[in-house]
Amino acid sequence: MREALFYETGGGRAVGCRLCPHSCVLRPGGTGLCGVRRNVDGVLYAESYGCVSGMAMDPIEKKPLRRFYPGSRILSVGSYGCNLSCSFCQNSSISQEVPQTRFVSPEALAETAKGQPGNLGVAFTYNEPLVGMEYLLDAAPLLKSAGLKTVLVTNGTVNAGPLEALLPFVDAMNIDVKCFTEQGYETLGGDLGAVKQSVKRCAEACHVEITALIVPGENDTAEEMQALSRWLASVSPGIPLHITRFFPRYQMTDRPPTPVPKLEELAAVARRELETVYLGNV
Repeated sequence: MREALFYETGGGRAVGCRLCPHSCVLRPGGTGLCGVRRNVDGVLYAESYGCVSGMAMDPIEKKPLRRFYPGSRILSVGSYGCNLSCSFCQNSSISQEVPQTRFVSPEALAETAKGQPGNLGVAFTYNEPLVGMEYLLDAAPLLKSAGLKTVLVTNGTVNAGPLEALLPFVDAMNIDVKCFTEQGYETLGGDLGAVKQSVKRCAEACHVEITALIVPGENDTAEEMQALSRWLASVSPGIPLHITRFFPRYQMTDRPPTPVPKLEELAAVARRELETVYLGNV
């Protein structure tokens, strides 16, 4: 645990977190919606700093990134916490709960990554990595200095200032666009406008691919896919889109897996606007 960045102090030892659009106001002892940023006697701490819940070598395509050093392998690292509340979360045991972790300093992470034969770099993934911004800002420059790549698998829910501080050290991102309506994002505790801003800015700064997890009855209409793919094409028609199959998880076990024909239908819609569309989890 270390003191957090991107916060303001207020009266009564309250603090205002400025990492993401939630702008949580935390009283002493309180945590933000992400579950990992805590007010301790008027000081905001990054409680999950260096807490690693999982680490494994993966194909880069598993992130999923299909157009970034294809055929390579990368060290995947996860912590815990998330600033969205998706009832269909595919990794709820680490995003919505506090799992068993071990401490890995940024320096130790860089050394571990360097020691993996043929390793491209580090992918911060599994939970939402941006809620651990302080760790990213300490680790990513070390990886860059070692000639390793930094990859984020993220929901893109972050404020512009923190994002700008991190982007010089990021080589690629997969950004998960949960849906493409404001109402849909409200049910997840998020903000579509903020995610769109992140996608646009990151596409200017590094390699970006997009994932759309298709949940039956939630975001599976041709109209919504057309709106998403048309907007992505306005950013760049070359941005790869991964249309991914949902499986019942967490609080949404009453839905069947997404039918593969539905994914194929939506992929055909997206291909009218985008150059590269993949199906995932099929």
